[in-house]
Amino acid sequence: MTSYDAVILDVDGTIVRGERLIPGAVEGLTAIGDADCDRLLFSNNPTRGAAHYGERLSVHDIAVDPHYVLTSATVSAEYLSRTHPDDAVFLVGERRLRNVLEGASLTVTDDPEAADVVLGSIDRDLSYDDLQRALVALEAADAFYGTDPDVTIPTEGGMSPGSGAIIASLEAIAGQSVDAILGKPSSIAADAALERLGSEPERTLIVGDRLNTDVELGRRAGMGTALVTTGVMGRDDLADVEEEPTYVLDSLAELEGVLAGGR
Repeated sequence: MTSYDAVILDVDGTIVRGERLIPGAVEGLTAIGDADCDRLLFSNNPTRGAAHYGERLSVHDIAVDPHYVLTSATVSAEYLSRTHPDDAVFLVGERRLRNVLEGASLTVTDDPEAADVVLGSIDRDLSYDDLQRALVALEAADAFYGTDPDVTIPTEGGMSPGSGAIIASLEAIAGQSVDAILGKPSSIAADAALERLGSEPERTLIVGDRLNTDVELGRRAGMGTALVTTGVMGRDDLADVEEEPTYVLDSLAELEGVLAGGR
């Protein structure tokens, strides 16, 4: 019997690369079902909600229950709804993230002086004037959060700046660090995933292509961890790691052996 009741899967670099299905992904998903494990998809993409992944993977004949999909956008919205339900959020981020926040009944303000909370995220149209307004918001706000720490993200044209680059800029101009990152690898993200799955951390395996987000979330939470080398990081990146992941996989297809053999 497998040692796991549930598997958390990253999406980009783990299941798909751009719009292409990664070889071995279907076999890995099948192995999760065959092992009778629950499955949750967790992307650090801060510009998409759960429904996007059902649509994106359906073209590959992969069925996705939106209830079992989390993103750094949805986790951020849920956290702010719970901790700052009546506060005005000043967003340094993109329209699709704003839609997710407003869909969670949060107030998103364009007035930096009215900001109670500042949320930093990827913004591919960020300008100098935007940073000036963000500085005013950071001076007015009582709380400062980031959606995710990914400094770079893979795109069809290569690596591009991600949320972490924007958040670092905000920290620099404000002279302060974020109060918390809300997506992976935070405890906030881990708690959201475990609550959604209803599983215990020691009976949960997280699989992803980043050591600093996917594997680090699992390490902090006490989960089993697996680095899959089909995305951003590979075996060479393990050289300077103090604590290696529980497993290193060349593709999701190798989950069959992991789940069949336990730890």
